[in-house]
Amino acid sequence: MRIAYYDEAGDDGFPSYSSPLFALSAVYMHYLQWQPNFERVQEFRRALRRDFGLPVKLEMHTKYFVLGKKPYRPLGLSAEDRLQVMDLFADLIGSLQLKIINVVVVKPRLTTQAAVVLDTALKFSVQRIENDLDPNRNAEARFMIITDPGRVGAMRSTTRRIQRINYIPSRFAVTPYRREITALIEDPIQKDSKESYFIQLADFVSFVTYLYAHFETGVGQVHGRMPPTVDQAKIRDWMERMRPSLNTRAAGDDEYGVKIYPR
Repeated sequence: MRIAYYDEAGDDGFPSYSSPLFALSAVYMHYLQWQPNFERVQEFRRALRRDFGLPVKLEMHTKYFVLGKKPYRPLGLSAEDRLQVMDLFADLIGSLQLKIINVVVVKPRLTTQAAVVLDTALKFSVQRIENDLDPNRNAEARFMIITDPGRVGAMRSTTRRIQRINYIPSRFAVTPYRREITALIEDPIQKDSKESYFIQLADFVSFVTYLYAHFETGVGQVHGRMPPTVDQAKIRDWMERMRPSLNTRAAGDDEYGVKIYPR
């Protein structure tokens, strides 16, 4: 069985929204890899405390950290220090025994006012985890979702629906075909991100993916307080560092497997 941890960057509002992109990231691993991964992350956080003064129990909220906002401002880390920590986080993620699927919804490109952003992103994400596990060939392939409390109700509604009826667009025909989700067990389970290193890793991935999609699509803009060295080259560097853990087969039209919708 796999455990999938979810987090997002940007808001899921539409047609009114504060961010033009919505990035949803799933960090998932075999349950037997949970303990080794946890110990690696815990050791990593201890090293950050030793080298940068970043408390082990302080939640890593990547956007606020990069921008030097509270609660990280009192730590007195320079922009160079913060970006070095980002490099180390990306290296860590690329070295863990897990996989990552990223979905980005580009709201200005949506053609219907009835679009539900979170529903669309989660559906794409769950389908891709299921494709990776391939329950038709492996009857024991199963996974469960853990996420922070903010959107668990909406996520529950989506996952229950796509287990009952699920239409997938066909690359070879005009009409979609049905394929219900069978590998997912239980409703999404909520856990405070402060209590989960893995939700915090998903937060890191979703933030970097959001910036990656910004440069790929030209939609939106970078926060005015972003360090000037966080440019397209730096974002691609972080994606490259995470590449070993990225499910690059999740989207054939993107080198890092990011499902950008609509293209």
